[in-house]
Amino acid sequence: MKFIENTSTDPRYNLAFEEYVFKNLETDEDFILLWRNGPSIIVGKNQNTVEEINMEYVKENNINVVRRVTGGGAVYHDLGNLNFSFIGKADSNEKIDFKAYNIPIIKALEKLNVKCELSGRNDLVIDGKKISGIAQSITKGRVLNHGTLLFDSKLDTLSKALNVRRDKIESKGVKSVESRVTNIKPYIKENIDVLEFKELLLKNIFDYFNAPVEYYELSEEDKKNIQKMVDERYGSWEWNYGRSPKFNYKGYNRFTGGSIEVRLQVEEGIVKNCKIYGDFFGKKDVKDIENILIGTKYDIDEVKNVLQDISIDEYFGRVTLEEFMKCLFD
Repeated sequence: MKFIENTSTDPRYNLAFEEYVFKNLETDEDFILLWRNGPSIIVGKNQNTVEEINMEYVKENNINVVRRVTGGGAVYHDLGNLNFSFIGKADSNEKIDFKAYNIPIIKALEKLNVKCELSGRNDLVIDGKKISGIAQSITKGRVLNHGTLLFDSKLDTLSKALNVRRDKIESKGVKSVESRVTNIKPYIKENIDVLEFKELLLKNIFDYFNAPVEYYELSEEDKKNIQKMVDERYGSWEWNYGRSPKFNYKGYNRFTGGSIEVRLQVEEGIVKNCKIYGDFFGKKDVKDIENILIGTKYDIDEVKNVLQDISIDEYFGRVTLEEFMKCLFD
């Protein structure tokens, strides 16, 4: 097994980096990656992105949203979180096996006097509280097993960023399971930061395999190919939002000027149909607004931009653009 250093904190680059090592390195070698992302939400490949995030909070706090190539639920990353990736040869039966690939993590944490266990199918927990969500993918005889380690993350931000009103959205996307979470740091006696934790964890993992830490260097060509993946996929709205399963959205609010209900049909991240109902009084036909929204990306900034020059009060009476936006994204 060899370790590949990656000091980037850009989630788009890091997920491309991980996938490239998983699918493109021409070697029989096994690899481990330990890496961090800046504030971001990483959604599973089969999830409806807008169903998993608090879109308004995410936009206001400049939190990146990136889709990964493995299944499972959405997870929050920040610089207090450490991600691990094991990449190697798959067993001959090519079945998902979370336990086998995460024993090294469990044993490495035990050497730091942190007692954790695998709970359910794919979570690591301490005292019943989740510290890690794990996902796997198998392709062409190679397996990727990766997960989070909440070391010193901002758990209040995590809860706000992933707090979304799913009762307003109907889709067939895979739903995340809510669970109690905690950080690892309070369970470690030594006063260490996340980077020191990374170095100790790395050493303990290689100790588990009775081997010294060995490094593998990517070539300049490898790095160019990774950047190309960022430019063409991981950095694109089409991959991170547009790849979501189609869904229906229903938003309702009551204002001084009356009540408004909006129903949207969204496919590949684009509004395909829009209907507006309510007991508001307006001079103009809301059919104009419906037609403007059809064909628009279901994105706060995009929608606000196409409505910016519209006199909303002429359609809904005493209702502002900001209030109407709450019917679309609340």
